[in-house]
Amino acid sequence: MSIAEPDIGRLAEEIPARSEGGGGFCDRIKPTLDLVMALVLLILTAPIMIAAMLLVRLSSRGPAIYSQRRLGLGGKVFTIFKIRTMYQDSEQHSGATWCLPGDPRVTPLGRALRFTHLDELPQLVNVLLGEMSLVGPRPERPEFLPKLERAFPDYRRRLAVRPGLTGLAQVQQAPDTDLDSVRRKLNYDLCYVDQMSLWLDLRILVATALKCAGVPFGWIGRLLTLPDPNEGDEPSGPAGTPHSMKTEAGRKQDCTVQELFSEESEAVISQAELPFKTLLSETHAG
Repeated sequence: MSIAEPDIGRLAEEIPARSEGGGGFCDRIKPTLDLVMALVLLILTAPIMIAAMLLVRLSSRGPAIYSQRRLGLGGKVFTIFKIRTMYQDSEQHSGATWCLPGDPRVTPLGRALRFTHLDELPQLVNVLLGEMSLVGPRPERPEFLPKLERAFPDYRRRLAVRPGLTGLAQVQQAPDTDLDSVRRKLNYDLCYVDQMSLWLDLRILVATALKCAGVPFGWIGRLLTLPDPNEGDEPSGPAGTPHSMKTEAGRKQDCTVQELFSEESEAVISQAELPFKTLLSETHAG
């Protein structure tokens, strides 16, 4: 069965955008609150951001800010801004690839910026432009969507709301380490899409501050009574089937990273057919 690469530019026609539907108070007031809070945060963090940008320019060749295409509300592609944490032209030969733990493309200063999340501060500009929200699923690169959908058919449902600087997944679990953690993160994102409210956003923002202060994930979830769709969950197979119902092919997990991202791949790759490192997402970028 052949899998055609979907036209990313047409995703907006296929995905209902909740936050443009005018369905509720949260949908109407959230963009305004995002705008006000982002402006305040941008003013307060400007000195930190400028200092970080100067250190980047002094410590490695290249600009302090870099831009990258990401998927926004309804699948619309926008340009995200970040403080550069990798060496200049790091994807010139490799193409679009995820950042893995210990990635040699990341500079020493970049590792510190990623650990403290300071590299994400320029995305406050994206919030001011209406392309992002303070809270929502982290935006994914459009190049990866077709591959992710082979493993997670519901993946594009994350695009029903604006992507965020932080999200339910980011304050509930550590960065992805295996395939099951990627699935769990998607569950958090879809839970947020279904339960989005101002009260939930407020708790996630407080949880983000607690996370940056070093409070353990488990304590954060219990203290703020955050929804946890993965509570009591166990590893699952394709389409969320229980572990005991996995196919023999799924147990083998013999698909390689190259097969998943091959442009010529013609097989529909199920969630359980992927090895544990296949879908490692970019650290701190969802």
